[in-house]
Amino acid sequence: MNCRLSIVLVLLAMASGVMADESGKGHRESIEWCNHWFPSLDKNDLPHVLLIGDSIVMGYCPVVEKQLKGKAYVARICTSQFISDPMLLGQLKLFLGQMKFDVIHFNNGLHGASHSEAQYRSAFPAFLSAIQESAPQAKLIWASTTTFIKDGQPELNEQVKARNAIAHKFIEQAGISEDDLFSLISPHPELHDAGGIHYKPEGYDLLGRQVASEIEKFLPKK
Repeated sequence: MNCRLSIVLVLLAMASGVMADESGKGHRESIEWCNHWFPSLDKNDLPHVLLIGDSIVMGYCPVVEKQLKGKAYVARICTSQFISDPMLLGQLKLFLGQMKFDVIHFNNGLHGASHSEAQYRSAFPAFLSAIQESAPQAKLIWASTTTFIKDGQPELNEQVKARNAIAHKFIEQAGISEDDLFSLISPHPELHDAGGIHYKPEGYDLLGRQVASEIEKFLPKK
């Protein structure tokens, strides 16, 4: 990322933070973070793919890169920001307005536990529009939110299931393809690490292979 874009992003983040507080949507976690990686933007010999999500994406991104090596360049935007956070929407519009991607595989649902499902439902259309309008050329794939183990027991978080159901309705209505990572990983609680949210290497391998397989269906020929 060049210096000019970095400065714009910082200013946007500062402004969005104020807007979030004033709008009543500022229910942020104690630490908010964003990790982005955009490789080979100067090359056009292969399609460009973007993964949007949280730390789960950071875990399976290397697997996707390996599976799509020689077929596509794989970028990522990973963040803890909840779907209604103006900072997230601003960052998505900024990044997607500056860079072109052929396929976008995206998710948001594991963070923002303090927000209600009504807030998630209310915010989803703007989140989806931010991606659709900023990347009209991209093929979109929605990824359902993955499971976690609660209090040491292999229970499926009710909030995750509720948010997946909400997202599914919007995604189905928009005619967007869905990558059901929830159904893929839910029968395998043994693939979680000790923390219960993230996964062992075998878990990320399972997720990454399916993500790569779904993306490959939509890759344009270069």
